[in-house]
Amino acid sequence: MRSIAARLGISRNTVAKAVSADGPPTYVRAPQDSEIKVVEPAIRALLKENPRMPATVLAERVGWSGSPAWFRENVARIRPEYAPADPADRISYEPGDQAQCDLWFPEVRIPVGTGKPRVLPVLVMVSSHSRFIMARMIPSRMTGDLLAGMWVLIGSLGAVPRRLIWDNETGIGRRNSYAAGVSAFAGVLATRIVQVKPYDPESKGVVERANQFLETSFLPGRTFTSPEDFNAQLGQWLPIANTRLVRRTGARPAELIRQDKAAMLGLPPIPPVTGFAVRVRLPRDYYVRMGSNDYSVHPQAIGRFVDVTADLETVTISLDGRSVGSHSRAWGTALTITDPDHVEAARTLRKAFQNPDPVGDGAGLRDLADYDRAFGVVLDDGQVA
Repeated sequence: MRSIAARLGISRNTVAKAVSADGPPTYVRAPQDSEIKVVEPAIRALLKENPRMPATVLAERVGWSGSPAWFRENVARIRPEYAPADPADRISYEPGDQAQCDLWFPEVRIPVGTGKPRVLPVLVMVSSHSRFIMARMIPSRMTGDLLAGMWVLIGSLGAVPRRLIWDNETGIGRRNSYAAGVSAFAGVLATRIVQVKPYDPESKGVVERANQFLETSFLPGRTFTSPEDFNAQLGQWLPIANTRLVRRTGARPAELIRQDKAAMLGLPPIPPVTGFAVRVRLPRDYYVRMGSNDYSVHPQAIGRFVDVTADLETVTISLDGRSVGSHSRAWGTALTITDPDHVEAARTLRKAFQNPDPVGDGAGLRDLADYDRAFGVVLDDGQVA
């Protein structure tokens, strides 16, 4: 034992204890009560009242001053006893049954002409069976633009899914109380628009994953000069993206989409009503508002009712069936879009008003037909006024 102690550089008493012991020496720490045991009754009382209370709030309520990680670990152990489980089923999708729809907001500001660059929504639709992705940037999340965007994407697909799955997007409706025009849109397409319940992400998991795929695979390293440029680059990229191999299906969307379309409905014989349509009386400043932008109108329509229609690209103003204004859709906000011809026509009419014919009882008053004749407006019978 002296030789062993000298070789190992330890006490002879230590060697003697090791020789006489039944096994190798071990360190046994005296048991101590964990501090979590002291506050566990208070944690359980709070979780009983509110099972989803965050661990940080629980720590504050019970006065915990120890390790945050240790506290979170124990809360995770205790919480399942009070919070009900939310199991997620594996969902299978039949060909042609549904397309999931959502808005993706890419974290890049798009130049919109003279206005400030904006973060604009991208309407994303994914055929659930094939995982075929369709997407297009739209000017806003208002109902008219959502319907117009869906019709453009469905038209490019050439078939109508039997169901269109949405979350509770305000432009579509709230809990199946649809916004104006949505029911008519679905009726023309002979499809159903279904809004899923809150806190049910699995029902739209396909399109949510597509949004993440766009965020990580399409967006990085790209710059955009306009919404049109964004849609052009997206249109070139999507055919490549739809040839990817999807692990869940074991196939490529571009191949499965044929089976999907075969089970879908055909396009309607007439297109649904989309975009915006409103009838207003044209004020003296000869501008109408669509969305948050003002568009000029030929001043000959001042005081009359004009019909304002807009789609994703164009704003058109008509008077009794003839056009009195047409502009490219502005993607900015609080903009004023002016046609120089309208300004010149207003100048001419203003001069005529300020210098009336002094002869006759009707001095200072002109028939509106005089303005039609001055600007060569064609009447319904084909004659020039």
